[in-house]
Amino acid sequence: MAASVKAGMNATERAAWSVIALLSVGVAGYALFLVVTGFRYLALENPMLAPWGLRTHIAASAFAMLLGPFQFLKRLRARRPRLHRWSGRVYVAACLVGGVAGATIALSSTAGLPAGAGFLLLALFWLATTSLAWVSAMRRDFAAHERWMVRSFALTFAAVTLRLYIPASVIANHGELAVDAYRVIAWACWVPNLVLAEIWLRTRNRRTASAQPSPAA
Repeated sequence: MAASVKAGMNATERAAWSVIALLSVGVAGYALFLVVTGFRYLALENPMLAPWGLRTHIAASAFAMLLGPFQFLKRLRARRPRLHRWSGRVYVAACLVGGVAGATIALSSTAGLPAGAGFLLLALFWLATTSLAWVSAMRRDFAAHERWMVRSFALTFAAVTLRLYIPASVIANHGELAVDAYRVIAWACWVPNLVLAEIWLRTRNRRTASAQPSPAA
């Protein structure tokens, strides 16, 4: 169902995809472990761990992270189109469930409205980009579908960047996560991802256009 990005990647982009895929699968596996074990192996004091919303959000997001990177493999699409389409459908469903669940709990963040607003907008943009990717595919506008899938996965990857920024912030703050730092992270985990996705899309479009042969005079 998804885009055929990897075939057009250069060596740097292939290396970046490999790192992104590894991080996504690792964080997804960890998230599923936490859900299945009821968070008993992780000492957390966040009261949001009890409501169904957070568990649903984490579980659905884990499936989106597991499937997301592989939606961009041209070889999968060419050799296993049926698998490709069904994995894409599961990805979309996971994003929509995760986004709705995330939106319902965002404003209850213990870091207050600044963090809650960041997470709420992340959920809304995630829902919007994924929905537009699905609609584009249904219309068979695969160029638009590819662009929206890139944006959708950039927001899915916020689950990874969030878990990179929090330990870095804790280390920088001598073992504690400051509330102000968490409020910044609530935005920093996804806004730069989306900006970088847009830059990559525009750069790739320019590169593709420049590679096109000039029309005969």
